[in-house]
Amino acid sequence: MDRILVMRSFVTVAKVGSFSGAAKQLGTSGSLISRHVADLEKQLGVHLVNRTARSVSLTEPGLRYSEFAQRILDEIDSEDARIAELHDRPEGPLSIICPKWIGGLDLGDAIAAFSVAHPKIAVRFELGGMSDRTYDFLDSGFDVAFHTRDLRDSSVRLKRIASLPFVLCASDSYLTRHGLLTDPNDLSNHDCLVHVNDPVWRIGHGHSSTLHKIRNIAFQSNSYIALHKAAVHGRGIALLPSRSAYDDLVDGRLRVLLPELPVPSRSLYAIYGPAAQAPRKVEVFLAYLTKWFAENPLPVFDESMRSVQ
Repeated sequence: MDRILVMRSFVTVAKVGSFSGAAKQLGTSGSLISRHVADLEKQLGVHLVNRTARSVSLTEPGLRYSEFAQRILDEIDSEDARIAELHDRPEGPLSIICPKWIGGLDLGDAIAAFSVAHPKIAVRFELGGMSDRTYDFLDSGFDVAFHTRDLRDSSVRLKRIASLPFVLCASDSYLTRHGLLTDPNDLSNHDCLVHVNDPVWRIGHGHSSTLHKIRNIAFQSNSYIALHKAAVHGRGIALLPSRSAYDDLVDGRLRVLLPELPVPSRSLYAIYGPAAQAPRKVEVFLAYLTKWFAENPLPVFDESMRSVQ
């Protein structure tokens, strides 16, 4: 027995004074309303209504119970309305998680700008600690998670936020010792700086692109920051996010390799709960970030931008 449904049927009968009238108001049948009241009487062990051919009246226990049930239903309806209102307002707590390397790039700036623009949303932004299982961020209390994998998982929803450019690069000191990389197939002859989650590098775009499993790993890390530092110090060739490498490319501490075969960008995705309609604060957040990245693109680097050393 659905206690709330039965209580609502009984309260409606008490208001209109008939099973047929209650049925009409609730959009159901009189026989179902009569059964609900009978089930409630059986549950409570008392008669709640006096039935006659023309009307229904409440017994003393029925009157008391109808007042009690009305209070309960009013509280439920009121709380439902408050929850729905919160869902539809861009305010309240918003918890976000992403891998450390993403959070250390533009995403951190974008989320900080969002927090300033929407002070009624209390942002909690954590870097790292993400599980390989797509939906674990929801179980951990997060509303949104970011990553660069194109998911096919019905347990979450996915929105593409931006494109993150990458660059294949090395320092002049390394290239002086080991020579220029003139063909992607020659990566096996060079020291490579590899992210633990990115052991296969795609070089070039479209049908002309090639995949290269890096075997000559000179330095490995789960941090692009560490790989970046190793590249600047001349340890080897690295595949880095362009945002983090940009200043060093301009200043000459790093050099783009195989500029005629640029490496593909990676899509930045936001994943969030599977509900048909996301909370308004999540919708506003994702729309803001999409616009922020569109309005703050990374300048395209070319050799003419390099500082004179």
